[in-house]
Amino acid sequence: MQRFAEAAQAIAERTGKLQKISLLAEYLRSLDDERDVAAAVRFFAGRRPLSVGGRMLVDVAHRLWGFSDVELTRAYRTTGDLGAALGSLYRAPATGLLFSDELTPAALQELFDEIAAASGKQVNARRASLLERILRACTDALTATYAIKIITGDLRAGLREGLVLDAIAQAFDADGASVRRAAMGAGDVGAVAVAAKNGALHDVRIAYGTPIGFMLATPVAYGDAYRELSRAQWHLEDKYDGIRVQAHCRQADVRLFSRRLNDVSASYPEVVGALRRVEADAIFDGEIVAMRDGKVLPFRMLQARLQRKTIEQGLLRKVPLSYVVFDVLALGDELLIDEPLTARRTRLESIRFDGRTVTLAPSFAVAAPEASAINTEFEAARGRGNEGLLLKRADAPYLPGRRGKWWLKLKRELSTLDVAVVAVEWGHGKRARVLSDYTFAVRGDNGRLLTIGKAYSGLTDAEIARLTPWFLDHRLTPASRRPNARFSEIPVEPKVVLEVAFDVIQKSGLHESGFALRFPRIVRLRDDKPSEEIDTLERVRVIYAEMLAREGLSEAMTGEQ
Repeated sequence: MQRFAEAAQAIAERTGKLQKISLLAEYLRSLDDERDVAAAVRFFAGRRPLSVGGRMLVDVAHRLWGFSDVELTRAYRTTGDLGAALGSLYRAPATGLLFSDELTPAALQELFDEIAAASGKQVNARRASLLERILRACTDALTATYAIKIITGDLRAGLREGLVLDAIAQAFDADGASVRRAAMGAGDVGAVAVAAKNGALHDVRIAYGTPIGFMLATPVAYGDAYRELSRAQWHLEDKYDGIRVQAHCRQADVRLFSRRLNDVSASYPEVVGALRRVEADAIFDGEIVAMRDGKVLPFRMLQARLQRKTIEQGLLRKVPLSYVVFDVLALGDELLIDEPLTARRTRLESIRFDGRTVTLAPSFAVAAPEASAINTEFEAARGRGNEGLLLKRADAPYLPGRRGKWWLKLKRELSTLDVAVVAVEWGHGKRARVLSDYTFAVRGDNGRLLTIGKAYSGLTDAEIARLTPWFLDHRLTPASRRPNARFSEIPVEPKVVLEVAFDVIQKSGLHESGFALRFPRIVRLRDDKPSEEIDTLERVRVIYAEMLAREGLSEAMTGEQ
């Protein structure tokens, strides 16, 4: 792992894409073990191997290296990055073990697999023990830094997956287009790297059970002129307010994958059962929604189903689901992502679904639609209980992990609130040295500030840069930190007022207000408004009640009372 860390550091220090690609290619060529090649490529591509909480990681490092909370806070404030902060506090453990691990990319991946597989009553103790093995195996601060960066999924080397694929092609003298297509089909850059190393890209097949990156849509504002729509044919579809899911169906073996590429099959047994009856081997893209009597229910009706590993029969009846399919990425052994949308839609319409638990999303084609017609269709979609409208170019290929002008999504905000910032955190990536993540609050019935959400998008870089020194000068003591706050959260004087927009409001125990905003976005700074005049909890209750009334629901029906 020392060579990995040195390569990653060198890549991070370069600004040019070609330099980054060349350095990564040189490192990959130096690896003899195919398992190291596969693991290293996955790490560089940003595939987070674990879902380990930052608190557990900090506790293990603290126990092993013996730093103080003050030292960690200072290091995190300096770097804005947990890996760099903890790595800078690395110390050779005072007590050694009889046997220690030799850390290579493949060995690190094996330890990650053990952590992911851990279960039972002592699962956290087992995971902590394995994390300690990883940190003990680090021989210096740089190796520790990058081992932790991999664990947190925050390598910060400036590499997108596309650059990693270019490096694979350069390292092993392979055709770049062949590498990219193999990656799309296999869904695993590690396996593609090994195939390229062995000159066997032609042998890569569609890997059912290994998720492909999701194609993304670019937001456009309601009421715009939609200049992008001229001189092209588009398909219009309702934008469902549910869970985006990719379904892999192969000889009655069905796997469901979330947007984070996690296997969520166990959470939706009725969908798995219905897809087993589909007479085709295929990879579908679609949305799981709560649906009763043909009407899509609001997203919060799905909340009771999320993150559950076992689903009781009562819950199946209370929250009936439907998987609405709107695209097909593979059929049999044929990868379809390079085909235009119209061709994929024709193939999709040839497949028979049960029409209840699995349905085909309605779609219709229009040529260069006018803004007024789009807005009319948007209102119709909202009237059907859906979130908005999707506009997809008829000639669009399916581009995994990409967001561009091929797909557009039209939504409308529910409302806005004026809120006070009560805590801040250092940002990530290019914002690692500024305070860009803001936790905000409304004023409660007794005048106390009650948190209701967190946002990190909407302000300009200049505004964030201007606010950062202000927040640093107006920090409160650590004792002011709210209960259960992240260790990286910095409490500040509640003087900065933001106007925040959001799509949905729902009951939640996560925040002190008892509510949470879905998809909050900062609209603007309210320098004209003192924090004494921010919106109140009563205003939040009114917006929530009005939202339920428009949807024809009561709190009892949502299960949120």
